[in-house]
Amino acid sequence: MRKKPTERGDDLPEQDPIRVAVIGGGCASMAAAFELSRPEHKGKYRVTVYQLGWRLGGKGASGRGPADRIEEHGLHLWMGSYENAFRLIRECYAELKRDRRKCRIADWRDAFSPAPFIGLAERTRDGSYWNFLSYFPPGDGLPGDPLGENDPFTVTSYLARTASILRTLLLAVQAGRSRRTSPRAGREHPNLRRTHQREPDNNEASSDPSQRFARLLGLGWIATTAGLIEAVEMLEIVFAPRSIYPVNGIVELLEVIAASARRQLEAIVENDPELLVLWQGIDLAMASMRGILRFGLVSDPRGFDAINDYDFREWLRINGASERSIQSPLIRGAYDLVFAYEDGDYQRPRHGAGVALRGALRMLFSSRGAIFWKMNAGMGDTVFAPMYEVLKKRGVAFRFFHRLERVTLAAPDELAEGERAYVKALEFDVQAKVKNGKAYEPLIDVGGLPCWPSKPDCSQLIDGSRFEREEWDFESHWDKRKADTKTLRVVDDFDFVVLGVGLGAIPHMCQDLIQRDQRWRDMVAHLKTVNTQAFQIWLSADMEQLGWSDPPLALSAFVQPFETWADMSHLIGEERWKVRPGAIAYFCSALKDQVSPRELSDTNYPKRRRMEVRENGIRYLNNDIVQLWPNAVRRRGEFKWDLLIDPTEKASNRKGRRNNEARFDSQYWRANVNPTERYVLSLPGTQKYRISPLDNTYDNLTIAGDWTTCGLDAGCVEAAVISGRLAAHAISSSPALEDIVAYDHP
Repeated sequence: MRKKPTERGDDLPEQDPIRVAVIGGGCASMAAAFELSRPEHKGKYRVTVYQLGWRLGGKGASGRGPADRIEEHGLHLWMGSYENAFRLIRECYAELKRDRRKCRIADWRDAFSPAPFIGLAERTRDGSYWNFLSYFPPGDGLPGDPLGENDPFTVTSYLARTASILRTLLLAVQAGRSRRTSPRAGREHPNLRRTHQREPDNNEASSDPSQRFARLLGLGWIATTAGLIEAVEMLEIVFAPRSIYPVNGIVELLEVIAASARRQLEAIVENDPELLVLWQGIDLAMASMRGILRFGLVSDPRGFDAINDYDFREWLRINGASERSIQSPLIRGAYDLVFAYEDGDYQRPRHGAGVALRGALRMLFSSRGAIFWKMNAGMGDTVFAPMYEVLKKRGVAFRFFHRLERVTLAAPDELAEGERAYVKALEFDVQAKVKNGKAYEPLIDVGGLPCWPSKPDCSQLIDGSRFEREEWDFESHWDKRKADTKTLRVVDDFDFVVLGVGLGAIPHMCQDLIQRDQRWRDMVAHLKTVNTQAFQIWLSADMEQLGWSDPPLALSAFVQPFETWADMSHLIGEERWKVRPGAIAYFCSALKDQVSPRELSDTNYPKRRRMEVRENGIRYLNNDIVQLWPNAVRRRGEFKWDLLIDPTEKASNRKGRRNNEARFDSQYWRANVNPTERYVLSLPGTQKYRISPLDNTYDNLTIAGDWTTCGLDAGCVEAAVISGRLAAHAISSSPALEDIVAYDHP
């Protein structure tokens, strides 16, 4: 087989480009292709992307449907802590150099807007829901900016920032208590943003915190809220950068602070939902700090991975969090965010403690610009279309309608002595062929913006009219129809492979690897994925008219399923409606698995699951939406179906309008049940079965995806991008590992 060439130098003869086959078009694959095709490589790598169906994006794919409406796989928000993802997309837009006079999304700041509000829903004793809103002011800098000298990705830095937010929460509770007897001027949005890390002044620096703590304890001062706040300020001094004080003896102080806080605050916040959530935040922050110190995570080389055998709730309980805090919307929201329900079963919430703690700390303390960023069009439009355009300009080739069926390894008897195993062939089903042997052109123009359509352009395809007539589904695992087959062979067609498909697809295409490698058998046996479901609705009334009085936000911990929803009305102007909507809303959640192998093998399975999502959505709107939008339901409790806008209707034609549940059919919903669409979980005890993109067991194969070992080890854009960058490094030694932000940090 062809071996990896040596680095090219001035004194070496010119070499043919190294051919890299990238399988899949999601975030990880695109990150790998972006890195390998950088101009700095001077054409050393010839990259070809092989993609199922007609569009890029993986679980982040979107398309334009009727009225050019945006149709997503689910609800996609980027966190302000996505340093690698933002760095790449910023570079992508800078290289693309779109003309703002011709394209309204010309720069990354046109593509993304800060989303500073987070909402959590809490069920009250009478069964209704109360929404807790938190405003996160802009953090320092912007995501993707160069990092400063105060590295936020260390355990002691996280402890210092946790102490800082603990002080903020205590101050908020103290302020709330003082106004309990005063009428409120209006609904407030508590600020749970981190405060700036305190630098000790000269007097503090010369005063041993242990002596100050002893003084507070001796005076009984810690039994007051003011004393608690001063004690927490001492924690900030101990954990501050360049602190001279050891952290090992702080557990006792934390125990006293926690016990005193519980005595003072737990009872008095009982009847104030807002203060209760703040208290639960205090309780969880103290439990996390105690756990970090008790489990020795400050010095453990494994970092937060050392506690991944525990479920997050279990670990918090061990470290003193109250049961009510553990079951609070703060923790429910953390599980909802990553669909952390084994087999999609809400009775089986499970999430690895290390992954959960790392994710929460990074979200809270390393987000820049805003805690969340919304895209100002579909994710396909704002991320994958510009990425496609840049890669194509660089010379990357795209082979759409290529469904990988098998990764074939060289047989053991084909290997020379001492030679590592390698990928011998890649076998594809070619789903469709383009007329005249041309390359498929996947993008459409929506008012000057390049976008992906929700359906392929069959006019470009041989037998395209037949595909439309017979309703070929090019993205369905169950639709095995094809136009041809193709086998790529090492040396003849490729040198390296980046396998960037979703974890759910691995058992279907990697049987050679699974049969011959115990690690791959363990990985597919222990790492689990989950189905998800989503629906989007377009309404004639705006949010205020529906009865929602709070700012646009994403809210979680609500009624299951569809416990997470977001106001996406900022997209109205991006679509092309005959009847302009007043509001747009997206909903998503896990979808329980069907356990019968017979059902999974049935070609009608995806249609049945999609109808199940339809029923779930209708039931949700009829029974639960009243808690969010009280004006969206009739007196008898039924949803006002005439609020939904049908893109096929004209404004003047009201005759024969469907104003019942059938009107839901004009909206968009989906069941993400294809193996490539399933969301990877981080169940307790499973992280050790992940394989790294840097693994060199196979001579010409690396892997990429949020299911690999990548530093976050959770299902998200940032994990996928980190993994893709690591895969590129495995092939080219670039980018440098130190330039892949936080992949090896705790």
